[in-house]
Amino acid sequence: MKSEFDIQEHMLVPKHEIMTEEEISNEFSDVDYDFKDLPKIKVNDPVAKSIGAEPGNILRITRKSQTAGEFITYRIVEL
Repeated sequence: MKSEFDIQEHMLVPKHEIMTEEEISNEFSDVDYDFKDLPKIKVNDPVAKSIGAEPGNILRITRKSQTAGEFITYRIVEL
């Protein structure tokens, strides 16, 4: 019997969130680069799939860090 497992509950998986248009505007308003230049994450990545990410979405990934406390990175979802 297959059990249902939420990959985001695993201790080694950082928090992934799909950003809204408003969050993107606020976060990147003073940045001078194209979003296509962000690091990529595949649409079929297990975490991307679990949160319903689609190509073109921008994900905010929040990692816990012993030195920085919290480290935020961004990825663009692609096919």
